Amino acid sequence: MRILITNDDGINAPGLATLHAIASEIAGPGGEVWTVAPAFEQSGVGHCISYTHPTMIARLGPRRYAAEGSPADCVLAGLHDVMKEAGPDLVLSGVNRGNNAAENVMYSGTVGGAMEAALQGIPAIALSQFFGPDNSELDDPFEAAARHGAATIRRLLDHALWDATDYRLFYNVNFPPVPASEVKGIAVATQGFRRKARFGIEAQISPAGRRFLWVKGGPQHERTGPGTDAEANLDGHISVTPMRADLTAHDAIDALRDRLEVPRP
Repeated sequence: MRILITNDDGINAPGLATLHAIASEIAGPGGEVWTVAPAFEQSGVGHCISYTHPTMIARLGPRRYAAEGSPADCVLAGLHDVMKEAGPDLVLSGVNRGNNAAENVMYSGTVGGAMEAALQGIPAIALSQFFGPDNSELDDPFEAAARHGAATIRRLLDHALWDATDYRLFYNVNFPPVPASEVKGIAVATQGFRRKARFGIEAQISPAGRRFLWVKGGPQHERTGPGTDAEANLDGHISVTPMRADLTAHDAIDALRDRLEVPRP
């Protein structure tokens, strides 16, 4: 198997090293793992692409590249430049430093990388490690992902739905904020919503008198209700959420047609 990996924390992030080890186990002795990751941290860029300016890319070693762009840029670079002669069978994005559950999904560059792969017709999985008091001070805070990542991906490859529709399925995986030995297993979950975790702004005046604005996040350990991703993580489960890039609110279509579409006489 040929696997392309990327992330949004940058080429030197420890989570990317964790992902490389996971991908190497999945690819096997005869497989290949290719890395195309951002040269600098790109957290919070979502599905951004560098549409109006070029992206510089540099080869750092065998099958290892850094691109001055977003995770989606890196996927595009991997598919259409670095691996253009023989593309990947699978794209993995992560392992993110921190959770990409609930509303974080909408901002996540990690999820954005997997989304772009899915739009390009490649099976894709985003992986993130939830942090909390039970795992953030471990020698390896990515322990849960490192220990359970390969088995989770294999289970998805063997048993999950992999359609070939226009907006094809991809998967968002979050490992819980617990030591690896305390992980309870996989829970299929919907995307939750933390009602008190909206982003805000905090102003600061620099020593030179300039006014700067910092984006400020909210509490990450708020529960999101039964059957949802963050709730499953806080209960010690690996959450798996099937996703599509289609943002249509399909549940509202029929009602909106009844209200807005005027029948012709």
